[in-house]
Amino acid sequence: MLHRKTHPVDVDGCFGCKILGINLNAGEASTRTSMSTKKWDAELQAYRDARAQGIQPSSTRMRDIQTAVEVSNRAGKAFKADDSTGGLL
Repeated sequence: MLHRKTHPVDVDGCFGCKILGINLNAGEASTRTSMSTKKWDAELQAYRDARAQGIQPSSTRMRDIQTAVEVSNRAGKAFKADDSTGGLL
């Protein structure tokens, strides 16, 4: 904060003034390790829809949900990931 004594108002070209003006945001980041809220909600809704049809995907990941739905559609029976009969009832 000593810099504000030297420059009470930001001076163009001053690195110290520039650094003091940076604001860090810890909000939602777009990285591979985090998922957007929209995508998260879509996956959970797809899981709910599959469960409403009697399908039990192996996880809540979209890939697993889509696989379970496809297998169920081909077989004409609800897919159950934790079933000992190979997944089909």
